[in-house]
Amino acid sequence: MVNINDLSLVIGILLTVFSIPSLLNAWTQDRLPRFGGIICLTGMVLIGLAAARNPSGYGLSDIPAVFTRVIRGLAS
Repeated sequence: MVNINDLSLVIGILLTVFSIPSLLNAWTQDRLPRFGGIICLTGMVLIGLAAARNPSGYGLSDIPAVFTRVIRGLAS
């Protein structure tokens, strides 16, 4: 079973990373980054919620272990 805080962190990181091309595309074309901004904001909110709800918090060194736990939990 996957910990909801870990899952929120992983989804938030993925959303934030995947929004970068959309943000860059809008920036280079002088458009407002509506879609990319909403996706990035959603990812950041999920990351913030996961960090706030986890009693011990998350560090940069914890992120690979969190990804591994989530992938193992979803695969089983």
